[in-house]
Amino acid sequence: MRISWMAAVLCGWMTCAGAVQAQDYPNRPVRMLVAVPPGGPADTLARLVGPHLTTALGQTVVIDNRPGANGGIAYETTARATPDGYTFVLVAAGVVINPSLYQNVPYHPIRDFAPITLGVTVPNILVVHPSVAAKSVQELVTAIKAKQGGFSFASAGNGTSGHLALEQFRLSTGTSFVHVPYKGGGPALQETVAGQVQALFSIALAATPQVKAGKVRALAITSAKRSPVAPELPTVAESGYPGFEVIGWFGWLAPAKTGKPIVDRLNRELVKSLSNTEVKERLLSLATVPVGDKPEEFGSFIRSEYDKWGKVIKAANIQIQ
Repeated sequence: MRISWMAAVLCGWMTCAGAVQAQDYPNRPVRMLVAVPPGGPADTLARLVGPHLTTALGQTVVIDNRPGANGGIAYETTARATPDGYTFVLVAAGVVINPSLYQNVPYHPIRDFAPITLGVTVPNILVVHPSVAAKSVQELVTAIKAKQGGFSFASAGNGTSGHLALEQFRLSTGTSFVHVPYKGGGPALQETVAGQVQALFSIALAATPQVKAGKVRALAITSAKRSPVAPELPTVAESGYPGFEVIGWFGWLAPAKTGKPIVDRLNRELVKSLSNTEVKERLLSLATVPVGDKPEEFGSFIRSEYDKWGKVIKAANIQIQ
């Protein structure tokens, strides 16, 4: 009985301490790490929600860009930070992909973080050069098989979401083709437009102007359902390959053991920011889809992405030093 009583007292004390901590939070500036340099969708997202978060929290939210190591510098810094709510990070899909791609990654995407919310999703569009006769995914698969390994796919580089998309496509369709990695999505799209390579999974923001100009042809989008970014495009899944889904995404994580009241506060304010009309319109104009879900939902999403891409990387034997 004494042990039970002490456990109850300790539990009550911890609950009370957590409540006090949450009531006092925040009483100084808060730091949001961003794993990329200024500019680009992730940094834009951070700077769109930053002012709203500053107003809601009553303290300045400092945007701290920490690029490098495919996001690993920002992720490791956050994983090792004091779990008091004053440091959290805007992450990309690389946070769950890196541990399967690289050796000795100094963080674990599930063990070392507390999920806050999924911010936006970023679909890819499957595009082909106009010289490719295919007008649908099924026709493209037929054309690739006819080439007997001579068909070429560009990507923004080894280990990028576009590269993983084409590897998932390879596994789903049973096709064989040449992967041509470039140093970034821009060069990959330029070379596809020029006809140096025949197809590409490109982020929607970059691909859409080239599709409208007739320089590439869009066949499908990689989200699970049709996207408001390009509602006229079928998904790869509905084109005959059920279960195919490849999306880029950005969301917020805090260090593991950050108190639930603080995580819930950050979740609440970030979701409010994402639902702001001006913010939503700006994000949609960047071909990103605002989400804003619960911490538990984001945690489940992270686990599923981690498992999914680990299997794809292993099956495709992708190795990066």
